Amino acid sequence: MTTLSLPDPITAYFAADQQTPEVLARCFTTHAVVKDEGHTYCGLDAIKAWKAAASAKYTYTNEPTALEQGEGCHTVTSRVVGNFPGSPVDLRYHFRLERGLISALEISV
Repeated sequence: MTTLSLPDPITAYFAADQQTPEVLARCFTTHAVVKDEGHTYCGLDAIKAWKAAASAKYTYTNEPTALEQGEGCHTVTSRVVGNFPGSPVDLRYHFRLERGLISALEISV
């Protein structure tokens, strides 16, 4: 990862993104919501299933390059390179944090 100074829950997310769905789910609150590719995933079971499906379909690396903060949201721009259409791409990860965990994540181009 770059030398960005990311909040701990976001650092944990990017580290867990290369691990199992169970490890990634530990970064989220019980009732967290993830929005990605036009779909919404609510709760830890749905988040695990989302991660498992993405991992089965694609292999990729994720390198955070910038951080913006405002209105309770941390937006991380990350360079994603892998075996998916359009690679490489810079994605924006919009995080909302609650008590040291991620309560909401929206991923956009």
